[in-house]
Amino acid sequence: MRILTFFLLLLFSSFSFGQEINWLTWDEAVAMTQNEGNTKKVFVDVYTDWCGWCKKMDKDTFQNPEVAAYMQENYHMVKMDAEGKEPIEYQGKTFKFVPSGRRGYHELAAALLKGQLSYPTVVFLDEDLNMLSPVPGYQKVKPFMQIARYFGDDIYKTQDWKTYSGVGK
Repeated sequence: MRILTFFLLLLFSSFSFGQEINWLTWDEAVAMTQNEGNTKKVFVDVYTDWCGWCKKMDKDTFQNPEVAAYMQENYHMVKMDAEGKEPIEYQGKTFKFVPSGRRGYHELAAALLKGQLSYPTVVFLDEDLNMLSPVPGYQKVKPFMQIARYFGDDIYKTQDWKTYSGVGK
């Protein structure tokens, strides 16, 4: 009976936790976009170790089962430390860490965030690693999913954001 209870508990816990996000490095995501037949876009979570809102978004948004399942299905998911020290190749250029102020920043983070270094910021790229949009700030599950679907389901190709989101109604 204890063994049956254990297996039922194990089965229940796997359903309740759902799917976890498999975070990739930038290089891993780039390699995956180059696979023949790739249909996934790239999602980049730009964070810093000291950012409390980044940690909150990890816990509340990215660990949500609906978010994790949708994002894993539609995106190659990258975690990028905006203060990372390793050089990164992107579109024929090498981006490096820039010592500046107390901490410094990574050139690729600055490029993806269009020079607006605020955290957290998430960035959506298409299948060919072209910028779709950076989205600054902490995002709760519902608004995050609306944005993720706008790009992930290619709605952005046929409908502007204001129409899709109902902003201004």
